Amino acid sequence: MLRKSYMAKPGEIQPKWWIIDADGKVVGRLAARIARILMGKHRPQYTPHVLCGDYVIVKNADKVVFTGKKWDQKEYRWYTGYPGQKVETARRRLERHPELIIQEAVRRMLPKNKLGRRMLARLKIYSSKTRIDPAVKHQAQKPETLTIVEL
Repeated sequence: MLRKSYMAKPGEIQPKWWIIDADGKVVGRLAARIARILMGKHRPQYTPHVLCGDYVIVKNADKVVFTGKKWDQKEYRWYTGYPGQKVETARRRLERHPELIIQEAVRRMLPKNKLGRRMLARLKIYSSKTRIDPAVKHQAQKPETLTIVEL
């Protein structure tokens, strides 16, 4: 008996919207869960070459935690175009741009191609200092709350 594998076609899968509260969550574990949702690996119709993931809204991005001594030892580096690189610790990045901590962690877990960039565009990150509540801002999309339980 011949069995065929199911391959989703572009536009065939309707994306859902999820809200995740990052308050007290470990960055790496949270990023791994978000990356799975953005790729669509939580769905039975997952197809690697098709954008079949969902949208994710992360709130309270400035309340994430690192384990161990990563607040002072983890460094973020980037090249500015001038000789040398810019470097800042995770603690400094949390003060300046807390959204980038989660965005960089998730970006590095996604595919490194055009599809990965489209997946990352579906990630919306807000800190607790944002004036408008993310649930209110995206209420037209009817987002559902996703609770992440850490062991």
